[in-house]
Amino acid sequence: MSLCRIFHLAALLAIAVTPAALDGQASTVILVRHAEKAAPSADPDLTEAGRARAEELAVVLGHFPLQAVIVSEYRRTRQTADPTAAAHHLIPIVVPARGDANAGADAVTAALRRLPAGSAALIVGHSNTLGPIIAALGGPRIPDLCDGEHATLFLLELRGAQQPPRLLRASYGAADPPEAVDCAHQIQLH
Repeated sequence: MSLCRIFHLAALLAIAVTPAALDGQASTVILVRHAEKAAPSADPDLTEAGRARAEELAVVLGHFPLQAVIVSEYRRTRQTADPTAAAHHLIPIVVPARGDANAGADAVTAALRRLPAGSAALIVGHSNTLGPIIAALGGPRIPDLCDGEHATLFLLELRGAQQPPRLLRASYGAADPPEAVDCAHQIQLH
């Protein structure tokens, strides 16, 4: 199934979920790691490949009904989210990622709970924050992403208290380098 079809299906699922079942929170959450960064420093900009990936994310989510974009305080998450936020006429919500990943996940969860019932949100996080965010939202526990893994996209459907969340893992943009793909496969096998 193509990624475009997956998102059209997810959009239909988001519309079909009844607001009463969700008690005032987003029902569809798309999570990505920031795109490729220029340096290993504390707060680098994106590389040219990272900027291209950010643009591709905006294209992939072009027809997805986003109501919110959530980023950390780091430049690389904002720069990854900016094209998508601009295309949807949204101002990103900044949630601190410094410190404990679980505290950051709780802050993201709190921001999602303030959204209208049945809405959809994009979260741009980090290799070590996406797993705790997914778990805080009731999804399965996943390991940290590998260092070179930037193409991974998660779609988490929150289906209310009666059903567990459903997680879909896909990819977008340019493929990750072989060493990142090998690392991700090794993690999944354990």
